[in-house]
Amino acid sequence: MNNSGYKLPALPYSYDALEPFIDQQTMQLHHDKHHQTYVDKLNAALTGHEELKMKSPEELISNLESLPAEIKTAVQNHGGGHINHSLFWNILKKDTAITGEIKEAITTQFGSFDAFKEQFSKAALNQFGSGWAWLVVNQAGALEITATANQNSPLSDGKMPILALDIWEHAYYLKYQNKRPDYIEAFFNIINWDEVNNNYRAAKK
Repeated sequence: MNNSGYKLPALPYSYDALEPFIDQQTMQLHHDKHHQTYVDKLNAALTGHEELKMKSPEELISNLESLPAEIKTAVQNHGGGHINHSLFWNILKKDTAITGEIKEAITTQFGSFDAFKEQFSKAALNQFGSGWAWLVVNQAGALEITATANQNSPLSDGKMPILALDIWEHAYYLKYQNKRPDYIEAFFNIINWDEVNNNYRAAKK
């Protein structure tokens, strides 16, 4: 970051690009309002901490214990919100088949894609309250499914997220209301497996 602060990244597609699985209004509110708020509050939290402003948000979240106590929670919440959403937007795209290294790795780790889908969906469904479901590369270099509360990131536990599902109600409530299982099922129609594959290769380096 420089002195002008962190910026909201543009969506890599139009607001309606994920219809009918995620509606245009949700995308506009989610990106332009919710994500922007995380960026603004992260910048505010770092006011007066010039040395921290030069770090990437991923560096901050990966080293929470090194942060001053008075800003740690704010950085965890809003920095996490910023990086989690930045990853989320980029792994969404319709009509992308799973191929390559990530397909092989999922089959090896979970036995089949269907078994992976079942375990990931269960993690997302069983996360109490707001949070995220993740596919990560753990410290041993293996794939792992996990979930976190609020805007917590697997980076804080030394794990590299490669696939994310936002299960805060603001991510789906306009279209799906209280039907989280329907939203989770719809998510599998809009995973950009090419990007997930890129994330996997980068995490393995």
